[in-house]
Amino acid sequence: MSLDELQDAPARGAEVPPRHTAGGWAALRPLLLRTHFYAGLLIAPLLFIAAATGLLYAASWQAEKIVYADELTVPRVGERALPLSTQVEAAREAEPGGEVTAVWPAPDADDTTRVIMEKEGLAEGETLTVFVDPYTADVRGRLTTAGDALPLRAWLSEFHSSLQLGEFGRNYSELAASWLWVVALGGLALWIGRRRTRPARLVLPDRTATGRRRTLSWHGSVGLWAVAGLVVLSATGLTWSKYAGENIGQLQDRLGGATPSVTATLNGAGAGGADEHAGHVMTDGMEMPPPAPTADVGIDKAVAAARAAGVTEDLRVTLPAQGKGYVVKETDKQVPVHLDAVAVDPADGTVMDELRFSDHPLLAKTTRFGIDLHMGLTFGLANQVALAALAVAVMFLVFWGYRMWWMRRPTKDRRLSVGRAQPRGAWRRLPATTLLPLAAVTAVVGWFVPMLGISLLVFLLLDVVLGFLARRRAGSATGA
Repeated sequence: MSLDELQDAPARGAEVPPRHTAGGWAALRPLLLRTHFYAGLLIAPLLFIAAATGLLYAASWQAEKIVYADELTVPRVGERALPLSTQVEAAREAEPGGEVTAVWPAPDADDTTRVIMEKEGLAEGETLTVFVDPYTADVRGRLTTAGDALPLRAWLSEFHSSLQLGEFGRNYSELAASWLWVVALGGLALWIGRRRTRPARLVLPDRTATGRRRTLSWHGSVGLWAVAGLVVLSATGLTWSKYAGENIGQLQDRLGGATPSVTATLNGAGAGGADEHAGHVMTDGMEMPPPAPTADVGIDKAVAAARAAGVTEDLRVTLPAQGKGYVVKETDKQVPVHLDAVAVDPADGTVMDELRFSDHPLLAKTTRFGIDLHMGLTFGLANQVALAALAVAVMFLVFWGYRMWWMRRPTKDRRLSVGRAQPRGAWRRLPATTLLPLAAVTAVVGWFVPMLGISLLVFLLLDVVLGFLARRRAGSATGA
């Protein structure tokens, strides 16, 4: 992906002279060059930041195993684990002010059990996790967590997505994700379309080249190897962005790809045709929610029922709430995934509803795999190493791009001069059969991915203003 794969161009501010339109690559290349140049130049700092913070996040999975080893592991593996109810009671005694909402049984023999609590004083989205030795019921520690992320990874995740600046900061990551695929695919087209005498130079850097050509060779060949991963990162990153993510979610729902969930409503209709009012009763003409269960077989029997139903891997148990039963679901996202779930009636321990991952819509499965790849879960350590490699590649691509921009400055003795962009007016060289569909696609994509559309519009307006000022200066010089 050549951020500045530009041949010598006319002076800054010059426009493409009026010519007859030509089709094919010769007409499209100048437009791609100009778009790639400005997109890379202006968005590259955001891409660099996203890559650097993403590199830290990719390493956080292994780092938290080291930093929180005392909480996550037991000092000695016992012969037999104590009942979950005993472990939960130990956590309640350690944190009497907390309300237990979920329990994550130890997935491996040397792991601790996590007891998840809600407690006053925690920020939105945070919970208190108590780590219990499943063999002795000793409390190994307590941490404030966000989902399954311990403090280190939770902080790095927020840093990657918003630079710890809240909702405003999320705009940076969405803008970077919105442009990443454009820069990547545009650069791929420019690199493949470049003339070369040896085909091997397409996939391997030219070690015999010097100067800007050497930098371009590394930039293009590394970008070629990284482009598929960059497009996946861009697409999956947009799925949980604020603006594009909402559009993607709505489109997914309309296409029947919404992610289903197990039905845990007591006296409900079960999965598929569940009635949202099922189990509710009428009192004096007012609909009331079903009462809390008066009998509870306990977490151990609920988990036993789930295991008998085939839900066995890396379990997470949500305790009964008002009008709800137990929800026991698998969370093993490594291939082959185990993501089945069941709902268990607390009154008698029977399975009320089952949801198999194999029954999820294809689009929901694809979204799940994409997000887990982005987070480094699907292939475990190998996935995290690949993400780290992509992050390093992006940082080098940005560095090489800016280096080429600097190396193309008109005169090397003018330290503040920089490389020029492809001259304006490249779009006028496109035939109508190419220009009109391209404009229509750009408009649709810009609407669907708002941060891309808005920033592109700003670029165009700025370019028009700069072009007007350049023509005005040129006219004044001619008149003088």
